[in-house]
Amino acid sequence: MLKVFIDTGSSIKQEEKQKYDVELIPLKILLGDKEYEDGVNLPLDVFYHELIDNKYFPKTSLPSLVELEERVTKCTDNGDDVIIITISSKISSTFHSIKLLFEENPKVKVIDSHCAVGGMRLIVDEINRHRDESLDELETRIYNFIPRIQIMAIPETLNYLLRGGRLSKAEWLIGSVLKIKPIIGFKEGKVKPLAKKRGLRSGMEYIANALNELNCDPDYDIIASYTYNKDNLEKLISITDEKYLSQIKVYDNLDPAIACHWGPNAFGYIFVSRE
Repeated sequence: MLKVFIDTGSSIKQEEKQKYDVELIPLKILLGDKEYEDGVNLPLDVFYHELIDNKYFPKTSLPSLVELEERVTKCTDNGDDVIIITISSKISSTFHSIKLLFEENPKVKVIDSHCAVGGMRLIVDEINRHRDESLDELETRIYNFIPRIQIMAIPETLNYLLRGGRLSKAEWLIGSVLKIKPIIGFKEGKVKPLAKKRGLRSGMEYIANALNELNCDPDYDIIASYTYNKDNLEKLISITDEKYLSQIKVYDNLDPAIACHWGPNAFGYIFVSRE
């Protein structure tokens, strides 16, 4: 049997584990003087109260590697194959740490998603379509699939991405000083501006039009992501071509480990381009 483990950089919630047929690996979050496990004991309302009202900026860190080793080894000892999917190695050391942990176990494949949040959900979706394949076949399939994942979002402010080290000072200046709305996404596993638009409406139109321009694959969900408040997400959906609306089945209010870098009121789409 195949077991899939995925870290909470995916923003898959505890109540969604059965839907995606995965085991979650909680990243750790330090908020003030308290340490939490992402998605386990840090409710979103508490997180946003600390972030917005108390101005605490969280720090994220690796999951418990000892606990993960025990969980995965129990699976492989029972004869299961295991795939572990991590948040992009360009924004976290999670992949390299876990890869090192299981490098001598032939029944474990550790996959660098080169992305985060909904992109990781889509990788799980692809795995679930091909669970009868071997570990080597699945690894090849996943790395061929990853370049098709498109992540596009507009943060309300770039301050959180800057503070968390996800954007450079020069990239921050473009949006914060020049008053241009950057469309943020992933390039080669890094968080990067994909385009620059004047005004929120122009940014929304860019994301909505990207579904056509990048040939959104109708066989996969469009993940509608947001942080804290989904008002702008609903506006984005309202200007989206009708033919894509049936694909918007997942509304993902991002988990704290990712939301702390985007800040409140960010929103966007994550989808798959056709081959």
